[in-house]
Amino acid sequence: MNKISKKLLKFWQVLGPGLITGASDDDPSGIATYSQAGAQFGSKLLWTAIFTYPLMVSIQEMCARIGLATGYGLMGTIKKYYSKKILYLILIVSFPSIILNIGADIAGMGAVGHLIVPQISPFVFSIAFTALLIFGIVYLSYRRIALILKWLCIVLFGYIIIPFLSNIQWTQVLIDTIIPKIEYSSDYFLALVGILGTTISPYLFFWQASMEVEEVNQKHLIVDKRVIHSMQSDVKWGMLLTNVVFYFIILTTGTVLYHAGIFQVQTVEEAARALQPLAGDMAYLLFAIGVIGTGLLAVPVLAGSLSYMMAETFGWEEGLDKKFHEARGFYITLIVSLLVGLLVHFMGISPIKALIYTAVLYGVTAPVLIAIIIHISNNKLIMGRFVNTFWSNFFGVITFLVMAFSAVALIYWSF
Repeated sequence: MNKISKKLLKFWQVLGPGLITGASDDDPSGIATYSQAGAQFGSKLLWTAIFTYPLMVSIQEMCARIGLATGYGLMGTIKKYYSKKILYLILIVSFPSIILNIGADIAGMGAVGHLIVPQISPFVFSIAFTALLIFGIVYLSYRRIALILKWLCIVLFGYIIIPFLSNIQWTQVLIDTIIPKIEYSSDYFLALVGILGTTISPYLFFWQASMEVEEVNQKHLIVDKRVIHSMQSDVKWGMLLTNVVFYFIILTTGTVLYHAGIFQVQTVEEAARALQPLAGDMAYLLFAIGVIGTGLLAVPVLAGSLSYMMAETFGWEEGLDKKFHEARGFYITLIVSLLVGLLVHFMGISPIKALIYTAVLYGVTAPVLIAIIIHISNNKLIMGRFVNTFWSNFFGVITFLVMAFSAVALIYWSF
């Protein structure tokens, strides 16, 4: 093995919870949000990929550091140091938002599966994907699950390839990437708020912290500067992947669909179907397969984050490294969340409405959670020597202000 191969292998081994968290952020519902933004506004929102990157890194790094420093997930830390009212309020708001997100993702995967194989109905695909996920999460070990999720991240690179299969005006793309073009319209700000809510999602905060605890327990790590530095690299690369992918999704739909006069794309299957005659079968297949791959990656993260939240709130045994009989409450929550998410589609709630409700609920909880995360990260009694640096606080406060504005704007335009 040459030096380059060794370096790449070492780099791959460093990547873990941060990579999985970042990749899961580009779930089918997120892809639908980015596709709509591109179709409606072309390349005008490409700058958001650069703008949101340091914000995402700052919050996810804090969550990861909380997990490493305390040995608890985020919910466990809040339970130990904060009022029970805050704990239960977060849980009450997070539960329906995560369930609706799971429902939208499963429905999106089923619909895209039907596009690829029209002989099988979307419902059958949705049921099959749900069953596959339940079986995999319950019966596989944590290491196997983490490895599968890690390799599923490769599916996302398909979205980076798609624009190169089309004619792109790279000069204009570069300008829109560097220089923000603001349109003073409700549709533009709604798309902007949707992107912010999709990229900085509260469920990722809980998953990141809990996964760091799992990693420490699995590898028997002693948390020191080396472990913190490794975690920070993992988070930076993981968040970079999610932003590069969402950049290329907006680029694809913003050049192919927008220039073809297709300005409304409400679902992932609509985006995939619209791409086929315009960008060709290869682009269509890469887009569709990417939706299924990201769904298989994101749904366990969504359901897992809810299971960790419930287990830490009520003091249940938790962890993907445990067998079903060792952590019944944890796994039952996970299974129920997947089944209820599947039933959302059968209840007559459209994926689009599910996305809107999810975005509003995430928008309400995100600023509150970010404020709590910043407060915890600055508390020496909780964090010891791993408290926030100046730059962590700087970007954390900016993230809080941006998300608080987004929450007010989203609620105003939604209702």
